Amino acid sequence: MADKVGTHLTQVRRYESGEAQPCLDIHNRTAVTFNISADWLIFEDGEREPQDELKLKFETIKQMDEEEMKSVTSILDALILKHQGRRLLE
Repeated sequence: MADKVGTHLTQVRRYESGEAQPCLDIHNRTAVTFNISADWLIFEDGEREPQDELKLKFETIKQMDEEEMKSVTSILDALILKHQGRRLLE
């Protein structure tokens, strides 16, 4: 792994033991080298996943045609911006 990612074996051992944390560049090279997502490296299982209720809704959305998908995306973007703006004002 160390050779493929381009770091020293000692450093990988430090990551594994918890002595050190890999930098963003190491996470990126690891994800690309092993064809995995950076989220998989960083987050615990389920930590970044939507709640079950939302998962079902997203499954339905994935079945929509392109125009419906654009509409849903626009609505979600607007709601997210509204939420972020409200949080900034608090």
